[in-house]
Amino acid sequence: MSAKAEHRRKVALRREGWAGGRNRSMDIRQGDNVEVIAGKDKGKRGVVERVLVDQQRIAVRGVNILKRHTRAGVQGNIQGGIVDFDGPIAYSNVMLVCNRCDKRTRIGKVVDDEGVRRIVCRKCGERYERAVV
Repeated sequence: MSAKAEHRRKVALRREGWAGGRNRSMDIRQGDNVEVIAGKDKGKRGVVERVLVDQQRIAVRGVNILKRHTRAGVQGNIQGGIVDFDGPIAYSNVMLVCNRCDKRTRIGKVVDDEGVRRIVCRKCGERYERAVV
């Protein structure tokens, strides 16, 4: 990444709370259920399709639908027209949905008997089980 691009990224992340321009650790991963808590799609739920750690953004299925106008390919392998796709939204605008109590929740981290860090729901106290992707 060039120095100019790195500077631009840091300026964009400067107001991101305690991280101070550095990348935050992202507890939400691909396949997790999340609910949007801010923005034009507030209240919608969906499954995380991809996580962009360097941009601190998340693409959620069915949320922030954008349109891209594409031109047909020269060999005919790409069809032209309007393509709908899920645009990324800021990591701070989504919350994890507990798969036990079905409520959006903050998460806590505990160490279990085997010494492994696990994520727990702050509302019901149950361990969060990730779906295998």
